[in-house]
Order: sequence, then C-alpha cells, then structure tokens
Amino acid sequence: MTNPNNLPPLIPPHGGYRELQSYQMAEIVYDATVAFCDRFIDRRSRTQDQMVQAARSGKQNIAEGSMASGTSKKTELKLVGVARASLEELLLDFQDFVRQKGLPLWGKEHKQAQKVRALAYEKNRSYMTYRPYIEGSSPEEAANTMICLIHQTNYLLDQQLRALEKEFLKEGGFTERLYRSRVQARHKKE
Repeated sequence: MTNPNNLPPLIPPHGGYRELQSYQMAEIVYDATVAFCDRFIDRRSRTQDQMVQAARSGKQNIAEGSMASGTSKKTELKLVGVARASLEELLLDFQDFVRQKGLPLWGKEHKQAQKVRALAYEKNRSYMTYRPYIEGSSPEEAANTMICLIHQTNYLLDQQLRALEKEFLKEGGFTERLYRSRVQARHKKE
C-alpha cells in the first residue's frame, strides 16, 4: 500500500511470534507439561488442569501480545507479563511436585541440569528434543527437566519485557504515533 505523504505506517509490522525464542520455548514447555501431567499427575486432579492451563497461558499470551503489538504496546507488555506470571506459577507447581515427592531439586551446576540446559542451543529444537527427559525418565528427571525449561523460558521473557519497555519509552505507543502522524500530515499540507 502506498503512503502518499511518505509518513511511517501507523500500524508497524507485528506478529511474527513464532520466530520469538520465548514463544518457541513456551511451546516446548506447554507440550512437555501435558506429557508430564499425563504421566505423573492424576487426570482428575485440579492440579493437572491448573498446570496445563498455566503452561498454555504462557504460550498463548506471548502470541496474543505479539499480534496486539501493532496497535497497543501497552497490551503487548501486559500480555507478555501475564505469560511470565503464568510460567512462574507453573514453576512453583513443579517445585512443589519435587518437594512433596521428596525428590532432589537440581541446582544449575548439577550434571543432568547442565545437560538439559545445553539442549537450548540445539538448532531446530522442539518438544522432541526434550521428550526422552520427560517421557522416558524418572519423576525426578522429568520434573527437574521441566524446572530447567521453565527457568530458561522465564529468562527469555524477562529479556523480552526489558526490550519492550525500552522500545516503548523510545517510540511511545499507538496513540502517540497517531498524534505524530497527524501533526506531520498537517505540516505537509501547509
């Protein structure tokens, strides 16, 4: 679409969430949570539903925020924040599982934790990359793998939130762009 006044577009490119590392990791967390819960959490329990919904909320809110970003940076920030909060809730559920089952919680330096954390650097990673650690392992290994995955995803979301904040402070939001474009269009007519 041509812009007769040579003004920047009011609605910048947006979406593209599938390319975000945070979304890719959140999708893995969601798929892995479903598999974990199918193996280790009673299907009739409220905990299973809560965990799956928290994982889903993490993934879906990143996508929704990305799609809303063209017209509302405020909404994007809010939804990415909701995604981060949902994954924090999920993290606590996995930590509760480990504690309540009397399992050891792996630290960052634990040999298996380092192995799982290194998988984040593999190209074209997906749930299949982590599947043996979730579906073919003990409750200890599966839960601690999930904790590692969620920590990595939360780190990416924290980075994303900081970048969105900087961008918002620098560029402003949609209303400010509307005003600037309107002023620029008026000046070009004069």
